[in-house]
Amino acid sequence: MTRGRGLILAAPASGSGKTTVTLGLLRAMRDRGVPVRGAKSGPDYIDPRFHEAASGRPCPNLDAWAMAPAQLRALASGPGLLLIEGAMGLFDGAPPDGRGATADLARHLRLPVVLIVNAASMAQSVAPLVAGFAAQDRQVAVAGVILNRVGSARHEAMLRRALAPLGLPVLGAVPRSAEIAQPSRHLGLVQAAERADLDGFLGCAAALACAHIDLDALQGLARPLPAAPPCPAPPPPAQVIAVARDRAFAFAYPHMLEAWRAAGAEVRPFSPLADDPVPAADLVFLPGGYPELHAGALAASRDFLPGLRAAAARGTAIHGECGGYMVLGDGLTDADGTRHPMAGLLRLETSFAARRLHLGYRSLALRHGPFRGAWAGHEFHYTTTLRATGEPLCDAADAEGEPLPPMGLCAGPVTGSFAHLIAPLPPGVPKPALPV
Repeated sequence: MTRGRGLILAAPASGSGKTTVTLGLLRAMRDRGVPVRGAKSGPDYIDPRFHEAASGRPCPNLDAWAMAPAQLRALASGPGLLLIEGAMGLFDGAPPDGRGATADLARHLRLPVVLIVNAASMAQSVAPLVAGFAAQDRQVAVAGVILNRVGSARHEAMLRRALAPLGLPVLGAVPRSAEIAQPSRHLGLVQAAERADLDGFLGCAAALACAHIDLDALQGLARPLPAAPPCPAPPPPAQVIAVARDRAFAFAYPHMLEAWRAAGAEVRPFSPLADDPVPAADLVFLPGGYPELHAGALAASRDFLPGLRAAAARGTAIHGECGGYMVLGDGLTDADGTRHPMAGLLRLETSFAARRLHLGYRSLALRHGPFRGAWAGHEFHYTTTLRATGEPLCDAADAEGEPLPPMGLCAGPVTGSFAHLIAPLPPGVPKPALPV
């Protein structure tokens, strides 16, 4: 396979507009005939689907906390131009030392960084900001700057004059634009599949990129991707795997599904919202998503919930992550306070009526089920657990290795937890206090 080239699009902080700039660049490059693809730093299910819509190519997650360097290189490899969108600020990662930051990807993949700066509320102060990021780490090469949300031509000129002594190329200055504002909800942007105006939005973002960013100069900064020798993957959790896949269950990592297929497993997608019958399988996998927004439809399903109960009665393994875990419980209360009966396979009651944020990386030791073993994972939800009784599924620790209460539940062939599994636990990640 021809080795491609890549670069990283990062920012000093969240809210700088790097997702919109990245999408504009992906669509603009695609429209120019450049073979381009995107990747996303960290545990994000939503932005990658926008990348895919913009470029027409699959978008992997590259998680420098949860994945071993060999897996990062393997997922990044491929022909063409790879644009990696960072997460949060360039050096922001897990406590205590920022492991998993976008800067870690720059070190592992030896790729340059283009810094996207939200210049809306600054002028000359842009220079010390960019200078500080450029000088922070010799292994993280800031190769250029894109100014975002620039107010006027005069504002742009002030910013460029301030940055000139640094010697870093200013690749463009993107003006403020109400046309490319993105709607969001509590886990991030509204999903790409829910945007009826998605193609028009991507067209507007691409037009701004073409008009205000030097695409040739940006492409010229890309560097060869590192060689990626074969990376052995763990065996699939089952031979035939039914995977729930629709707007309620959209949070499945593509790298996991592709690894199962590559290892010879058959993946059978189905849509609970369409009330598809649960396919015959050795494992039924319910990813996370937004079941709370569709709880009434799921509760009224003729085939989905009864199909889960029938599969469990036959001894079929069933595993739920986050939203999928909630659906396996007795009931889910939505944000309006209405309780909806769920599958009743785990003694679990959850509620969105009183929201509480749970967020962070997790190292996990799963005691039972198809994913038994040591895993790196992530937790991000606003659910309140009203009741959870039964045998816990896994022991857990946070990103600093501090023990957490046991997570999840298991009952016969049914398992689940709020943790999204990302990859087998890589070297250097603190393990849970209790052994597998």
